[in-house]
Amino acid sequence: MINQNYIYLGAVIFLFGSIGYFIETLQGKVKPNRITWFLWGLAPMIAFIAQIKQGVGLQSLLTFMVGFVPFLILTASFINKKSYWKIQKLDLVCGLLSIIGLILWQITKVGNIAILFSIISDFLAGWPTIIKSYNHPKTENYLIYLGNAIFAAITLLTINIWTFETYSFSLYIFVVTLLIAILVKFKIKKLFDK
Repeated sequence: MINQNYIYLGAVIFLFGSIGYFIETLQGKVKPNRITWFLWGLAPMIAFIAQIKQGVGLQSLLTFMVGFVPFLILTASFINKKSYWKIQKLDLVCGLLSIIGLILWQITKVGNIAILFSIISDFLAGWPTIIKSYNHPKTENYLIYLGNAIFAAITLLTINIWTFETYSFSLYIFVVTLLIAILVKFKIKKLFDK
């Protein structure tokens, strides 16, 4: 375990990696789907509120940042004419899961339910980006995902007591963002096509 203050370093690394994506969104070099980025902002914010209610400390900063940055990217996408709203069934499922998680959380008063549904919703919202990163890696920037994976790894290394509310969202973010970073950076599909 490392000192919790390293979480601040992780946040800076994530923000540094996010700046490039933000700028590339403004310039039209990347084409974020507004629905995906909205859901990527919403699901972590629900998990963040649940973590706070359950007494998760500084480790919840990762969850907050993972929700806040997509809202920044979403805002930048309105300047980029190549960004788009494309509501698909998967987007509706993600939104429904977020709402179900909130309702069950309110009924049961168990924050872990909201966290679990937020993870499921976030993964489903991100699935198209995973596929796009595999098929069309040039349409993405790996630095935002790598920075996020590093931030999540640092957050995981600060955990004293491993409970669902303290590790689940960070572990999920580490795995999914590292996967996307690898797919984009190393253009994995090209390796298999040879």
